[in-house]
Amino acid sequence: MGIFSFFSKKQDWFTPQEHESIVNAIRAAEKRTSGEIRVFVESRCSYVDAVDRAAEVFFGLKMDKTEDRNGVVLYIAMKDHQLAVYGDKGIHEKVGTEFWNTEVMKMLSSFKKESYAEGIIQIVKEIGDALITHFPYENEDRNELPDDIVFGR
Repeated sequence: MGIFSFFSKKQDWFTPQEHESIVNAIRAAEKRTSGEIRVFVESRCSYVDAVDRAAEVFFGLKMDKTEDRNGVVLYIAMKDHQLAVYGDKGIHEKVGTEFWNTEVMKMLSSFKKESYAEGIIQIVKEIGDALITHFPYENEDRNELPDDIVFGR
């Protein structure tokens, strides 16, 4: 164990099976669309508005660099009980703010039941369906971003 291990250790918010199920949901959704979905989980939100933090994470992960501007980040601050969904220009123009708000409300409902992984998997599937509708998979599509969960501080 190195001197910096304490600072870099990720929180175990999910069981190994839940982690794998979330990653598999992302992969399944992305197999049918050119869109990209990322899940970012951290302990606390350092912003008053989780949407602002989600935007910072989105741009920090370079999700605005996708060819069709159809990346989506699902942001969750576990201890602060905050979450947001941030979609790039291409997908946002297709689905609008009401879609994102509806998805957040559904996930909040799952979270109130402490079904965190299930809530994330469900929203990933629904975002994937929206991406499939507006950005279907084409032969030359490639996975532009990693599918694994990103853990912040």
